[in-house]
Amino acid sequence: MAILALPKLKFLAFTLIFMARLCCYTGYAQVVPGQMVAKALLCLNNKIIYSGCDEAYRLTQSGNLNVPPEATELFCNGPCLAETRLALSCINDVISDFLFYNKATVRDINYALSAGCSSTRQRGDFNVARYINGETSSASSLPNLIGFYALALFIWWWILLL
Repeated sequence: MAILALPKLKFLAFTLIFMARLCCYTGYAQVVPGQMVAKALLCLNNKIIYSGCDEAYRLTQSGNLNVPPEATELFCNGPCLAETRLALSCINDVISDFLFYNKATVRDINYALSAGCSSTRQRGDFNVARYINGETSSASSLPNLIGFYALALFIWWWILLL
């Protein structure tokens, strides 16, 4: 009987350690070194990318587009829109899941650009915060998977004990 209990105890210990590691996990699935963040932020200060857009209307490191409604035509029909999209592409090429200080992603800012320069009633509204939906990256969905896998392991462990 003791011989049969030993593998079950080993499995129980393994399961508990595995669940503890999963449940105690915090942070993002991918760690981004500081040099990569600095390189991505250089895209916003690149004189080749941002050469024709007025500095007041440029995308900031905080993730804001400070375009007043009266400057919408100048922003959307001038060099600013294209240069901002180039800066976002540059950032995305450096770090695909980059987060600005306001937790906006490149996708969120692209949505704000599209809405602000659209022909709809949202034209002139470059409020990036409107497009930040709480889940700022795919890494934030990891804790939901952890709970699922922890429950599955617990059920599997319980079945093996019976």
